[in-house]
Amino acid sequence: MENGNNHFTNGVHDPSDTKGKVITCRAAVVYGPEEPFVLEDVQVQPPQKMEVRIKILFTSICHTDLSAWKGESVAQRAYPRILGHEASGIVESVGEGVTDVREGDKVVPIFNGECGECDCCKCPKTNICTNFGVNPMKTVMAGDGTSRFTNKEGKPIYHFLNTSTFSQFTVLDSACVVKIDSDDSHLKKMTLLSCGVSTGVGAAWNTANVQSGSKVAIFGLGSVGLAVAEGARARGASKIIGVDINPSKFSKGRTMGVTDFINPTELEKPLHEKIREMSKGGVDYSFEWVGNVDVLREAFLSTHEGWGFTVVLGIHPSPKMFPIHPMEFFAGRGITGSIFGGFKGKTQLPHFAKECMRGVVELDKFITHELPFDKINEAFQLLMDGQSLRCLLHL
Repeated sequence: MENGNNHFTNGVHDPSDTKGKVITCRAAVVYGPEEPFVLEDVQVQPPQKMEVRIKILFTSICHTDLSAWKGESVAQRAYPRILGHEASGIVESVGEGVTDVREGDKVVPIFNGECGECDCCKCPKTNICTNFGVNPMKTVMAGDGTSRFTNKEGKPIYHFLNTSTFSQFTVLDSACVVKIDSDDSHLKKMTLLSCGVSTGVGAAWNTANVQSGSKVAIFGLGSVGLAVAEGARARGASKIIGVDINPSKFSKGRTMGVTDFINPTELEKPLHEKIREMSKGGVDYSFEWVGNVDVLREAFLSTHEGWGFTVVLGIHPSPKMFPIHPMEFFAGRGITGSIFGGFKGKTQLPHFAKECMRGVVELDKFITHELPFDKINEAFQLLMDGQSLRCLLHL
């Protein structure tokens, strides 16, 4: 790699080495649905106005990356492309107008940005950002509509989810970069705050506001579902019911606070009836991240009449609509979706990071594997085989 590999030591960097220059580095590029990642040299342009170029130190793989790699929606089929959206790293240089981060800062990228200027960013009721919110259709930078990545022939390589972290260097809009006051020992764990852990814990804390003594049901015990469990445990939930068709997940779930486990394939009655029976009338909160509308209906009906609340976390690619009659809302149950756990990234994530560093949320439990960056195809296979929660790649 040119211009940069030897200039970051324990967070110390001389920006004069690379600032304003094109950096050649290694990236994992995908050229089509389900094709193996190709590790190749790419050129990374300097950041333009209100952009930040960062050196990625660690990145991990989320189910959203897996979905994009498979090309499960038309919006994700833009090639060649650099995927990845969970990472931690160091600011290499900043473009004109960037004032909240500077060279050498430790940062995490966020796919759901916060510009601080739009009506949504100014509203305390939402973490949506009109200008830099999550957008799977976006493949180029907002400033000039071009990519900051090119291959050796000078042809563009497309961006992904405002981040593109499967590269030793990447360029992001400054709205999607969060400064984290972390020492070196914690930085790799901060990678998990870019998506999965923040999404799950935040859904419990911010979106649902789980209270001490509450009863919770979680539909799907992957990394996000287990992060919900960890968040509910930290809030003092008295009963956390985990629902999954894979019973091997219960042992890991128990370490995250899951108290009861249900395998729907073993039931002789509707799932929501079983949960209502176990929770004496229904849970206070249910969380669905399977991405299946039939499961979502079970989650909705498993909550207690009068106050039960369901949070939708799963991505639902099917055109099938939510099967509910309007009169069912008259039982007093509520439902909402949650993006990035309700966290406003730039203003609220730094505090959440401090909570994690002091052990309120135990991030280590989510890292099941660590591999060098050139083993990225193996890391994806681990996720597909259900063997990993988060595989951390060292760049």
